[in-house]
Amino acid sequence: MSEYRSFRILKGKVSFLIDKRATVVLTILLLLAAVIFLWSTGLGDMKISPLTVLKVLFGGGTDMEQLVIHDFRLPRIIVALMVGMSLAVAGGILQGMIRNPLASPDVLGITGGAAVAVVGFLAFFSDQNHALTVSIKWMPLAAFAGAGIIALLVYFLAWKNGVSPIRLVLIGIGLSALMQALTTLMMIVGPIYRASQANIWITGTVYGSNWANVVTLVPWTVTFLLIAFVMARNINVLELGDETATGVGGRVQRQRFLLLLISTALIGSSVAFAGGIGFVGLMAPHMARRLVGSAFGALLPVSAFIGGILVMLADLIGRTLFSPFEIPAGVFTAGIGAPYFIYLLFKTRNA
Repeated sequence: MSEYRSFRILKGKVSFLIDKRATVVLTILLLLAAVIFLWSTGLGDMKISPLTVLKVLFGGGTDMEQLVIHDFRLPRIIVALMVGMSLAVAGGILQGMIRNPLASPDVLGITGGAAVAVVGFLAFFSDQNHALTVSIKWMPLAAFAGAGIIALLVYFLAWKNGVSPIRLVLIGIGLSALMQALTTLMMIVGPIYRASQANIWITGTVYGSNWANVVTLVPWTVTFLLIAFVMARNINVLELGDETATGVGGRVQRQRFLLLLISTALIGSSVAFAGGIGFVGLMAPHMARRLVGSAFGALLPVSAFIGGILVMLADLIGRTLFSPFEIPAGVFTAGIGAPYFIYLLFKTRNA
């Protein structure tokens, strides 16, 4: 009895230390995200100091400063933050749900499904005068529909007396390759003037974001992020394996399906407003795991802030480093993420 009591006390102390560490890390990341947000808002062709940015945010500053910050920079930075948080949390959910450190929205083909839908939208709804025959506002809905269809297709094709993680990954890889082929085909058969537009969008960029995007994206993102944080305990249970999870009372297939829907909702909204920004969903959860461990109650919020910071920095570099040209944010996330993916493959080669 005394040994059991000692174990409970030791377990409580470890849990307290983990919670304290996660709180410290989250606080630091929150402050870092705020600094990058202000810094990014002030940088561009017209440089504005952080203090002036704060004044403008609270209603001060000149008319020109208010125009540049409120109309041009704030919407794209907020969208970059939301997109990064969504992709990171979706990647963390998929890695925990599938029990595979290499899982990400890109690998499972969900991002590819959204890309096919958007390229098809641009290809088939353009007339001979280079104009869309339907409103561009329908494009985000097309992206979300494409992501949702592929996610459901992956799930049901992988079903055989339940869904196993290995089948989910294999089906996802196959559908991802198919989506890439379909995207290329639609870019070839579609209008040539839409091909470059589609290619930039597929690479991933928050260029052209506006307040209408923000008003749509923020409530959606915050809602599903909160749901994901609440369901973090279920991901911890799923990581134990199907048999163990079932033994402790978990409804494995139901939880896995709900988690897949949550990650799809986050991925679909991100791809709809920022295109195929890659590797954020792969990198951010791994960075978070190194900072706070593998408990998803802490890992998902930390992943969210890391993802938001990564995309904000990628967008900042893309619009300032090569000025007057703008490089899509996805170019920089891929430039970092591809070598990181190779490193993970090398690290897990004997696993």
